Amino acid sequence: MPRRYSDYADRILFWNIISSLGAFISFFGGVIIMFIVWEALVSKRVLITVLVGYWDIEWGYEYPLSFHASNETAKIYL
Repeated sequence: MPRRYSDYADRILFWNIISSLGAFISFFGGVIIMFIVWEALVSKRVLITVLVGYWDIEWGYEYPLSFHASNETAKIYL
């Protein structure tokens, strides 16, 4: 018999299986994220926003909007 022998009680077998499945899901998620980052760095593709341009409505306006801007300097009364 080995020095360190772990024998889980039958009543916690279900939670041990759930914990093991969660560990595998986390591991594969990390592998997928590392692959996505690696593939993005290796491929050197052009960004989509450079090709498409800015089509959102907020990019069509100058900020601050003219009716919100003030030509006067604020006076501070002490």
